[in-house]
Amino acid sequence: MSESNPSRRRSWLLGASGLAAGLVLAGWGVASRVGAEASMKSAAQDSAIPTVIVSRLDPGAPVEEVVLPGQVKGLNETPIYARASGYVRAWKADIGARVKSGQLLAEIDAPEVDQQLRQAEADLQTAQANAAVARSTADRVQGLVATQSVSRQEGEDRAAAAAATASLVASNQANVERLRRLAGFERVTAPYAGVITARETDVGALINAGSGLGPELFRIADISRLRVYVQVPQAYAGLIATGSTAGLQFPEHPGKTYPAAVVRTAHALDPQSRTLLVELDVDNAAEELFPGSFTEVHFKLPAAAGRAGRLSGNTLLFRAEGLRVAVVGPDNRVTLKPITLGRDFGGSVEVATGLSPNDRVIINPPAAVQTGDVVRIAQAPPAKRGRS
Repeated sequence: MSESNPSRRRSWLLGASGLAAGLVLAGWGVASRVGAEASMKSAAQDSAIPTVIVSRLDPGAPVEEVVLPGQVKGLNETPIYARASGYVRAWKADIGARVKSGQLLAEIDAPEVDQQLRQAEADLQTAQANAAVARSTADRVQGLVATQSVSRQEGEDRAAAAAATASLVASNQANVERLRRLAGFERVTAPYAGVITARETDVGALINAGSGLGPELFRIADISRLRVYVQVPQAYAGLIATGSTAGLQFPEHPGKTYPAAVVRTAHALDPQSRTLLVELDVDNAAEELFPGSFTEVHFKLPAAAGRAGRLSGNTLLFRAEGLRVAVVGPDNRVTLKPITLGRDFGGSVEVATGLSPNDRVIINPPAAVQTGDVVRIAQAPPAKRGRS
């Protein structure tokens, strides 16, 4: 019995040690699973919090540049029509010709007008001869009336006949002057000094008098100064004033800007386009610019007063209750704020009211974001250091 007791004791100790080891392993396993579940739960909760990128209002510059398309025209551009019907006998100026005021451009052969003028001149001579005879007769009868050789009635009739023939002379004289003026229109002349930009006729062409009955003969333009017309949107119309300046840029003159001045505006918006017609003048003494050109008009306009700043267009939330932006507070909780927009710049919009410069606005906010949601703000990547 004495020899078996130590053996039993060893067996018992070994069993107890194994049991203790098993219990320790089991406890460690349970603790590991609990810790893993807690870690997974914490990770799931963390992953449920969205990470967002925020931005702040851009106050913008005190002066902003607005670029609008413009149309260039000559200081004066005039289509020239015939005032006499007939055939073109000759033309004296072609496209590109520089002409002076009153210079002959074309001659028209109008035989009908010439014939009418000759007839009117003959009628005038006849009327003048009849008037001279009537006046001489009236004077002689008045002498006979004084001696009572003829009746007073006869004298008055002769005086009235002389007055009638004198009126007929005046009428014929006016007709002759009218036809002489019409004959003068057989010579087509330049109304002012300029450049011929179009010639729409040729020798032998039959033309009709008047602007509505036939094509124009020539087109003349004064290009010493040019007019530029631009349609300014309603949002900027109130910032355009007479006397303000702008810069013109042309694709055929890269890198060069031509100064221009606003000389007048329509003072009314076009109800179709909601734009204001603005005219600018630009000096063209060097004749580098051409009427009919396209130009970009660069206005330097002061920033509108009372505007908070600009905001990226991808921060806006369009909700049933109105326009909103998602703002992240100091506790990383979201607040949906209503805002009022000003002008639309395409990629960005102008905010009139609703935000302060320090508000952190979420870019591309989730569609389901609500006030009170917790978010995580993404950290900006560290700035790269240059090599020393």
